[in-house]
Amino acid sequence: MVKICCIGAGYVGGPTMAVIALKCPKIEVVVVDISVPRINAWNSDQLPIYEPGLEDVVKQCRGKNLFFSTDVEKHVAEADIVFVSVNTPTKTRGLGAGKAADLTYWESAARMIADVSKSDKIVVEKSTVPVKTAEAIEKILTHNSKGINFQILSNPEFLAEGTAIKDLFNPDRVLIGGRETPGGLKAVKALKDVYAHWVPDDRILTTNLWSAELSKLAANAFLAQRISSVNAMSALCEATGADVSQVSYAVGTDTRIGPKFLNASVGFGGSCFQKDILNLVYICECNGLPEVAEYWKQVIKINDYQKNRFVNRVVASMFNTVANKKVAILGFAFKKDTGDTRETPAIDVCKGLLGDKARLSIYDPQVTEDQIQRDLTMKKFDWDHPLHLQPMSPTTVKQVSIVWDAYEATKDAHAVCILTEWDEFKTLDFQRIYDNMQKPAFIFDGRNIVNPAKLREIGFIVYSIGKPLDAWLKDMPAVA
Repeated sequence: MVKICCIGAGYVGGPTMAVIALKCPKIEVVVVDISVPRINAWNSDQLPIYEPGLEDVVKQCRGKNLFFSTDVEKHVAEADIVFVSVNTPTKTRGLGAGKAADLTYWESAARMIADVSKSDKIVVEKSTVPVKTAEAIEKILTHNSKGINFQILSNPEFLAEGTAIKDLFNPDRVLIGGRETPGGLKAVKALKDVYAHWVPDDRILTTNLWSAELSKLAANAFLAQRISSVNAMSALCEATGADVSQVSYAVGTDTRIGPKFLNASVGFGGSCFQKDILNLVYICECNGLPEVAEYWKQVIKINDYQKNRFVNRVVASMFNTVANKKVAILGFAFKKDTGDTRETPAIDVCKGLLGDKARLSIYDPQVTEDQIQRDLTMKKFDWDHPLHLQPMSPTTVKQVSIVWDAYEATKDAHAVCILTEWDEFKTLDFQRIYDNMQKPAFIFDGRNIVNPAKLREIGFIVYSIGKPLDAWLKDMPAVA
């Protein structure tokens, strides 16, 4: 029986290994992590992450050929294939601070693999890592190998949160990069054989190591660039009276461009886009390509600009101050169908409003109060370190209350900000919300999910990103 071990029981390791276990019943899959609470959660009825379909998959396999354990060294030693899915946060100090990936966790995982291995291993990069990480890992493993043969493969994940299980069942492609040596090619084939249980052969792409590593960064950079492009257009649409939905629809019908990732919003979030682009920027700078670095930097600048523009619009519309006004925040996760708040635009929007002394009432169907308070008190990039190394939130933000109902959040509010496109927000009783709000009642739709015309009939002053401006908003322009 082939044995697979995955180091790291997070958003990537957990779902990926669960699907491998389901699709390959003859392979034993063990997910290991040093975090006892996280492993306990994977072994309970309350999984540590929310992802549609994940619970069913885990329940079908857990205890049969899928196991979750804190006994990291034992399972790594026994495995034939070791996936490494640990955090690669952005460095907060030292060389490359604010851009380069911090490979501390990767390096310690590699040293541990070298220490405990008694048989040959295929080591698979599953985290998003900077180009040439494999080379660094290879050096650590070969210099500590004690005669054991290690083959390093890059197998980047291309999952979208909210649809991760669907993406794993039916991927656009599975990418495997390896050394073009006899040992490397054999390792690539071994991993390909795992995925071949359910992925058609023409969707399993094999490349050299560096191409696989760079493809992941490139894919995320291209996707983020599309969002920043449409968000840049949204600002122009508001200035000219155009409608960004109509513009993006017209652009998306061009088969060379396509319609995906062309929805204007308050900005992109998630654990990968910003981090991967910063990483790309750093690699370009290190390789003497400042113009290329500057080009990709602009994608992040536009994203920051979009979040600032949204906050400015809220404050300017409400007589240039939100001090002591109650603002309801609907949605805190970075997208619907996930409880993930990493780099969510909601953090910057909330911090911007708190900076102007607003009182916030926040509702999200999947994000806990503790997580929201932690996010609002944490420094940039701290979120990407393992939970036990993150600063605990010593103080909660007094101007913030977290509620478990949209109507409670909006009661007596001066304004509502929609920051996540949860389906339930589309069907709220907005007449009831309007009746219970302070007047004039404002709605700032950061996801373009409500019907502005219907809300204006009720009496709301409505701002939708990239849509023709309400007369009120034209009279109170936001200075970006």
